[in-house]
Amino acid sequence: MTTEPAPPAGSGAAPDLAALARVVAHQRAELDRLQDLAATSAVLERATGAVMARLGCSPEAAQEELRSRASTGGRTLLEECWITLGGLALLDRTAPRPPRAGVPAPQPVPAEESDDPLGRLARALARVGGPQDLARTLLERLAPDTGADAVLLYTRPPAGGLEPLGHAGTDDTPADRWSRLPPSARNAALEALDTGRPCWPEDPAADLLDHAAAGDTRTQWRSHAWLPVAVGESAQAVLGILRRREGPFPPPVRELLLAAARLCAGPLHGFGVRREPAQGTAADAVQTVFDRMPVAAVLLTPLRRPAGRVEDFRVDAATAGTFDATGRSGRELVGLRFLECWPAVAGEPLWQGCLEALAGTEAYESEPFARQQRVEGVSELSTYSARAARLGDGLVVSWVRHDPSDRQEQRLADVQRLGNLGWAHWNLVTGEAAWSSQAFAVLDRDPARGALPLTRLTRLTVPEDGPALARAVGTLLRDGQACDVPFRIAARDGVRHLRAVAEAVTNAQGTPVEVHGFVQDVTALRSAELALVATERAILTQHGMLQAERTVAARLQDALLPLPKRPLRLAGLRVDIAYLPAQSGLNVGGDWFSAIELPDGDALFVVGDVAGHGMDAVAAMALLRFTAKGMVITGSSLTGALTRLNALLLHSRDPHGTATMVLARYRRGDRRLEWAQAGHPPPLLVRAGEAAYLRRPAGILLGASETPHYTEADVRLAPGDRLLLYTDGLVERPAESIDRGLERLARAAAAEPAPLGRLLGTLLDPEGRDDVCVLDIRVPEDTEE
Repeated sequence: MTTEPAPPAGSGAAPDLAALARVVAHQRAELDRLQDLAATSAVLERATGAVMARLGCSPEAAQEELRSRASTGGRTLLEECWITLGGLALLDRTAPRPPRAGVPAPQPVPAEESDDPLGRLARALARVGGPQDLARTLLERLAPDTGADAVLLYTRPPAGGLEPLGHAGTDDTPADRWSRLPPSARNAALEALDTGRPCWPEDPAADLLDHAAAGDTRTQWRSHAWLPVAVGESAQAVLGILRRREGPFPPPVRELLLAAARLCAGPLHGFGVRREPAQGTAADAVQTVFDRMPVAAVLLTPLRRPAGRVEDFRVDAATAGTFDATGRSGRELVGLRFLECWPAVAGEPLWQGCLEALAGTEAYESEPFARQQRVEGVSELSTYSARAARLGDGLVVSWVRHDPSDRQEQRLADVQRLGNLGWAHWNLVTGEAAWSSQAFAVLDRDPARGALPLTRLTRLTVPEDGPALARAVGTLLRDGQACDVPFRIAARDGVRHLRAVAEAVTNAQGTPVEVHGFVQDVTALRSAELALVATERAILTQHGMLQAERTVAARLQDALLPLPKRPLRLAGLRVDIAYLPAQSGLNVGGDWFSAIELPDGDALFVVGDVAGHGMDAVAAMALLRFTAKGMVITGSSLTGALTRLNALLLHSRDPHGTATMVLARYRRGDRRLEWAQAGHPPPLLVRAGEAAYLRRPAGILLGASETPHYTEADVRLAPGDRLLLYTDGLVERPAESIDRGLERLARAAAAEPAPLGRLLGTLLDPEGRDDVCVLDIRVPEDTEE
């Protein structure tokens, strides 16, 4: 039913038959193209297999060899494939086809792109189905260029004479009559077969007298040529070209016919010369046996090189269930070469297995493998196993196809092996028990001893785990409650940690009648869990030790470096102090300070930074802090104190420890600040809204040298001045130059006279901050001159 309106009567509307014809013609052309492509691909695959067998190379190398030969010989790739299948290419790899008259030697191009007569013939041969079809194809393709009116194909039977294979352009009479020539008769066709050289009779009438011996009195064929077709290493067929016109064949035509005869060798190798064994012979008896075998198998005879090495096998018998790479089966394979039928085998273990089985006494059995195969025109992927066994001087190769149930069983076995588990089944009514092979392996039990009943499974456990497994089994058998219980066994390789999971199948009354489940070896998992627990305990222990160390260090630092709760008044100055460790709440850094009033009324200010953190840093800080104050109080100069502190640090518990320091003495009488430094950032002086760093006197950090040199500097302070002594944590930031931090501090201090807490808030980076210690010294405005 259609929704399109019917054309009104008499309107003249009619279907566009021309358009329909074009569509049909296009579809037919496309179908022909696809069939040609499939046919030529099959030819290429067979030729590739032949080259692989001869050279023992990979499929890619074989195809490259074919292309190289085609290029050298001035042929198309498809022509080269036909010649290779005919067995001639290996005898003449480099001889190029002579150029035809007036035509340069053609370059090798894909067959589907060549307009050369031989290229067209090569494509047509790919779809030839038999000798008779071959003769018709030759006449159709050669007639326009050679003037041929008929084509005859003959082979030589064992009894001698000629046997027709196919003909075109003539009826069956001459072909059949010539096949009945007596063995003593001679003509050009027999001469071409005997000598292996083409015959171009100069006197066709004289040659036809031989035909008269067979009763052929017609002389309609005024000229003819007989060309040997070498299938393998000798001429097994002859191609006859008959013409009604007189005259010799021109040289270009002769070259074309010779090349065409070479191409015919490939198709004839497959169906023309290979004849079925006669009924009643031993070969036919063997094939009859193979016809009735239900498996896929072939009987092979080795084909050896002169040196004795096997280069291929000949198929002497094949079962009906055997299919080759192109879909041929059974008797169609007899006479073909093994690698011609299955080219991919040359690169697989099966080929080496065949050679080993032929040379030895043991059969070869392969691992399962996947194979894409065409069966009755349909391509399918199946899994096979192959077996090669010697039979006399030959081989019997058979294939077993694994059905889905076999593959499922193999996959189940693989899952058990990879998961290190095995299934188990107990019939509670009959008392039967069944375990998989992997279950015996997991439980470390010899399969010859059989499976244990479920209630006796506790005999395999270590004594400590037996009661727990017995309780779980009892609950399963009594209440039908599934169980998942761990237990251990003493195996030959040590103690194994196992896991048993099982469930019950009950009858209509709810009584368990069957139990099935699995046992799994979880030793590796349990070992990993125990190692993880041990690691966690070690981490917790280490964390506790670190926490204790930090607590002790923090308390020690609080005792050694007490922070004042309010600003200090020293020598008429106001001093604010800030100490911020790198980790909040844990004062375990190496930064420290001192701010005291000396006996003579002056003030001593010290800011230092010991490298590192923890107990060692706290110990070094205490050593330097108290020693520095004691030296200055007892009258030592600032530079003298630094020199002695350097020597003290070099001979301390950690001889590689270092520290920086600023020592400053404020003389109240003339408001002069004397100071020295050891590798420390300079103090910042803020006066009248401008900030400037004091010029640093010479001084290397403590602990860096045994012969340090230190000098002093001084500056007079004025009312309203602000002086900042600090450690590098105030100005340093990761991935930033310290000069940028110094500039940032100077700008912030000069911007406004902010309290120390607000100043620190604008400067410090909350992330990645080091310890910070700051002395904020202010000179009151009302200080007298």
